[in-house]
Amino acid sequence: MKKILIAEDDELLIKLVQIRLEKDGHEIIPVINGAEVMKIIDTTDIDLVLTDIMMPYTTGLEIISYIRANSKRYIPIIVLSNMALESTILEAFSLGADDFINKPFSPNELSVRVKRLLARNF
Repeated sequence: MKKILIAEDDELLIKLVQIRLEKDGHEIIPVINGAEVMKIIDTTDIDLVLTDIMMPYTTGLEIISYIRANSKRYIPIIVLSNMALESTILEAFSLGADDFINKPFSPNELSVRVKRLLARNF
């Protein structure tokens, strides 16, 4: 069972993603504000992070930077966002995101992308 942190302020979207990924056998840690993400990353072994760009207190881009600068091991990161501006996407990748999915998205597509990243040996 892999631990997946979902940093998303839309609680309905969290539930939708949580149901799909729990069906795949993952443990989900939902977080609705960016400030909480740092605490969890520092105290819990997370296997993958899903993050929105626009989060209260701390943005998804700041979350990516924090994880890449402070995590002792490589944690794959998928950005879920409706900010599909090319500059935002490029910035997310330059900071260390592994994938970027535009909202709205298919939960099944997300499931496939999560499985693909978790199968890699980082």
